[in-house]
Formats: sequence, structure tokens, C-alpha cells
Amino acid sequence: MERVERKEPPLTSDDVLLSVRGLRIAFDGVAAVRGLSFDVHEREVLALVGESGAGKSLTARALLGMLPRGATTSGTVRLRGDTDIAAQRGRRIALVPQDALSALSPVHPVGDQLTAAVRSVARVSRQEARARAVAALDRVGIPDAVRKARAYPHEYSGGMRQRAVIAMATINEPDVVVADEPTTALDAELQEQVLRVLGEQREAVGAALVLVTHDLAVVREHTDRVLVMYAGRQVEQGPTEVVLSRPRAPYTAGLLASLPPDDVDGHSHGHGHSHGVGGARRRRLPAIPGSPPAPDALPPGCAFAPRCPLAEDRCHHEEPQPWTTDHGHEVTCHRWDEVPHPATELFLEQPA
Repeated sequence: MERVERKEPPLTSDDVLLSVRGLRIAFDGVAAVRGLSFDVHEREVLALVGESGAGKSLTARALLGMLPRGATTSGTVRLRGDTDIAAQRGRRIALVPQDALSALSPVHPVGDQLTAAVRSVARVSRQEARARAVAALDRVGIPDAVRKARAYPHEYSGGMRQRAVIAMATINEPDVVVADEPTTALDAELQEQVLRVLGEQREAVGAALVLVTHDLAVVREHTDRVLVMYAGRQVEQGPTEVVLSRPRAPYTAGLLASLPPDDVDGHSHGHGHSHGVGGARRRRLPAIPGSPPAPDALPPGCAFAPRCPLAEDRCHHEEPQPWTTDHGHEVTCHRWDEVPHPATELFLEQPA
């Protein structure tokens, strides 16, 4: 396949809600996010994926204008062309946090907090705002919403608290919802319920969704496009089905290889053995060797090179630049057009 060097897309287009260009986030001069560029389109679900420390949650916070104290940034984040993101938070862009209990005030009933969220952006009476709050709780499946609106967060179960913050995020019908690992503390059944409710509410208000997750099975089931991050940079980006079925970056291939087989293709392969993409039999799942580097200890060249089975000399000395492959698929790797298919075979011999 012919290599095509990526050109930055225009800052705006008809259906782009959120446009990120050259985003860099640093602390004390050490970059944790390094030159990230992507768009979020109307009603699209985009996943930010990667191991811990990849920069996913920092990127999500930057989208909301909620970076921690001490962060310095460069690049741009535009919501419908406007760079004043903080002024639009709660109205045109909203957050579903990882820890709902910390996000909700423990000293105010849940209904009062939703009522305040409505009145922060709309000039309506308290009675009207209260009615909207109860309706929002009802829409996300909170039973007996009138009574539960008077309850405090500690009186909600974990799943109900997560539904309540989804209600709060969508109550003002934002253009974009950012969900930062919204199911981390929940069991598998509750995770699926919360993701279903999040999807239903996003569709109901017509919002796009940026979903921060480490779970590629969730990505396959619930997203349109995926951006894979490693050590603060994009390594791969494109339509979910294209990226997960034909990864071009060895790092993405490694993440896929470590998935249980049912999570890879949605079908059971029997007991006693695991089968990866391509049907190869093995008794244990492979793993990417080593660990991601700390932001202040990045190796020269490609940050993934010390862990990559395809790394050659230039990978250890020359940082790769993004390339466009096909089907809107972008990859940041010197050897992307040499990655075999199925690419997960690269990691089959790595110890679990």
C-alpha cells in the first residue's frame, strides 16, 4: 500500500463539533500529552484507548477545560469554533465522571443537584427545574424518581449513582458528553446497564460522546471511531471496525492480543484453550512485554520501541510521524505497512 503523509484537516467542517489540534499538556516542563489532533463529529461516539498513563483522562479533562492546577497547555480545543470551553461546560459539553460518589455533593439531595444544574444554564423557575430533574432521573431508570430525587447520594447504589451523573450530564442537552471510565467500579452486569443508559441518553439528546476506556470489548460494541494513545501520543486512529479488525500499529495489536477470545470476536471457542484472532490455539493469552515509560523518562525515537517486536534501529532513534493508510485510518509507526495480518500474531510468543 502506498504511504500517504497525513495533512492536518481543516479546523472546522460542517459536522465537526469538537476540534483538537496539536494539544500538548505538561507539568513542570514534562509533557504528558504530546501533540494530539482529532475531531469529534455530530452524534459520533469516539473512544480514547490506552494503558494507564497514556494521557486519556488528561485529554478528556482538556476537552472540558478542567485540567488540574499546574498544567500548562499549547495547541487548541474548539467546540463549534469556540475556544472558551470552560464557559460552555454544563451547557454544550458535560462530564460523566469515573467516581460518581465523589462527583455528587454528599450534603445535598440528588434532585437538588440536578435542579441546580438546570438553573445554572436556563432561566426557569425552581419548580420547572425540579420537574426536569425528576424527569431526568426517571429517563435513566431511577425507580420512584420523585422520592429518590429527595434522597442523598449515599442512599443510592453504585449503579444508581452512575445513572444519576448521566442524568446530570445530559439534562441540559449538551452537544458533547465526555465519559471518563464511567463503569470502572461496577460489576460486569452493571457496566452493561450503565453503558446502555448512557447510549440511550446520548441518542435522546443528540449528543456526541467521547468515551475514555481501557476496555476494547466495550469499544467494539459501543463506539464508531477509536483513537489509541501511548505515552501521550496517538498511535492509531480510525473507524472502530477497521482499527480492531486490521490494526496497523503493533501497540494496538498487542492490546487486542491480550483480550480473552470472546471479547475479540464475540464468540465462544470452547474450554481449556484460548483462540486468538486467526484461530491460533494457545493455553494462555499473550501480553505486551514491559511497561509504558514515565513521561519524564521517554526513550529516544518511538516511545513504544523498547516493547515492540517489529522495532528496528531507526525506531530507537527517530520518532515516527502520522501516516494515512485507508478508510480514514491513521497510524503513527515507521513500519505500519509491514504489520502482518492477523497482527495479533506478533505477540503470541510473548510470555503471559
